[in-house]
Amino acid sequence: MFEDAELGHTLSKEAFDRELPALREKLLEAQAALLESKRFPVLLLINGVDGAGKGETVNALHEWLDPRHVQSVAFGAPSDEERERPPMWRFWRALPPKGKLGIFFGNWYTDPIVRRVHGESRKVELEQSISTIEHFERMLTDEGVLLLKFWFHLSKKGQKKKLEELSRNKRTRWRVTPRDWENASHYDAFRAVCERVLRETSTGNAPWIVVDGSDSRYRAMAVGRTLLGALERRLAASPGSHERSVANPAPVSVRDEQGTNVLRALDMTKSLRKKDYSDKLEKLQGRLNQLSRDPRFSSRSLVCVFEGPDAGGKGGAIRRVTSSLDARQYRVVPVAAPTEEERAQPYLWRFWRHIPRNGHAAIFDRSWYGRVLVERVESFCREDDWRRAYAEINDFEEQLARSGAVLCKFWLQVSEDEQLRRFEERKNTGFKHYKITDEDWRNREKWTAYEQATCEMIDQCSTEIAPWTLVPANDKYFARIAVLETICARLEAAFADE
Repeated sequence: MFEDAELGHTLSKEAFDRELPALREKLLEAQAALLESKRFPVLLLINGVDGAGKGETVNALHEWLDPRHVQSVAFGAPSDEERERPPMWRFWRALPPKGKLGIFFGNWYTDPIVRRVHGESRKVELEQSISTIEHFERMLTDEGVLLLKFWFHLSKKGQKKKLEELSRNKRTRWRVTPRDWENASHYDAFRAVCERVLRETSTGNAPWIVVDGSDSRYRAMAVGRTLLGALERRLAASPGSHERSVANPAPVSVRDEQGTNVLRALDMTKSLRKKDYSDKLEKLQGRLNQLSRDPRFSSRSLVCVFEGPDAGGKGGAIRRVTSSLDARQYRVVPVAAPTEEERAQPYLWRFWRHIPRNGHAAIFDRSWYGRVLVERVESFCREDDWRRAYAEINDFEEQLARSGAVLCKFWLQVSEDEQLRRFEERKNTGFKHYKITDEDWRNREKWTAYEQATCEMIDQCSTEIAPWTLVPANDKYFARIAVLETICARLEAAFADE
């Protein structure tokens, strides 16, 4: 797909000077409209051959646009903090919000390509990276991101000539590094790998735009025109009309293979005597504390998700977990309605930012499953948004697991009668008033709808690497012990696999 970029495209100085003023004016107008509307973010990926003018072109964009609303990020080798989290974590953190324009150098394409060229990864690992990238970019564009991917190309002869020219000039020789010459010596291998990656990741929602990098005026004008055209088309379209990958699976049954509702099949009579509870609690908390201090945990992290009906005992279970850990080691993340900052980003952004580093734990009181639960039931999002969220969540959790996270997901279930008893207790107990709200009563009226959404969520998102643990929670003692036993068992199994 690089052939057209090797034709030696040029643009005369006269033509460039003639076209540039109008292009700059229109770019600034489109940028101002984007900022005012805050309808979507724009993300430019800058990749390509060393010496093809990537940095010079981005500098031109900064000059033509209002730089206050352009965020350029150059990703180098991962820091220690970044290496202790999933590889995509650092890219999620840097995503531009709605109304802004982001430019990424050294993005998620760089490491898979370089590692494959230098023989540091196998073919199957490159295929896995490509799959991860495709899913990620589909999620971004489905969330409304205007994603433009530019590949700056030079022929083998053209690259050598460009690097030599830069090296001879005292003012530019600093731009040519030993790594550039090393990469140039592997030009044919890079081309083969890059052609494959670009071919497989040039999709309808995020196609690659290959730019001839041999002429500075041509490449800058080509990128500017492309950006302007994409901005004008999206701004002219009605909100929400951009192409989405709408998954329309058949409705999922809320029954298991035996035809039983998975929530109603739980034995809600399970309980523990207080003395048995106290004995087990002490032992399990000590066991969890030891596991959290095990040297093997330094290459792992712990992510716990607590979901369930209101008054299901999530808070009490979380407190028994945190009481087992060093306060410097964990963070509890209470999830409520998204803030304005969070609404300006793709849905999963606010959860990615809380993913713990190795040797630490994050405990989510409510979680990313809100999209397929409360947002679905209350119609806070479109149907295609929550339907595609199943696959996005499974991808997210797979990335966590591959990076070493031990993921424990708990659904604490109470019966309707027990929930009502706890609501009344909260209403009539002074120090528990804060626990009951009008929203809790309204949610209770939609018990059946939430039950159906929960069963479908469990069916779609209980995977081998991140299974749901369904806990009968009418008896709080039983539920707390079940939670602690599960966490300890999952950590021990992860350590045994090393």
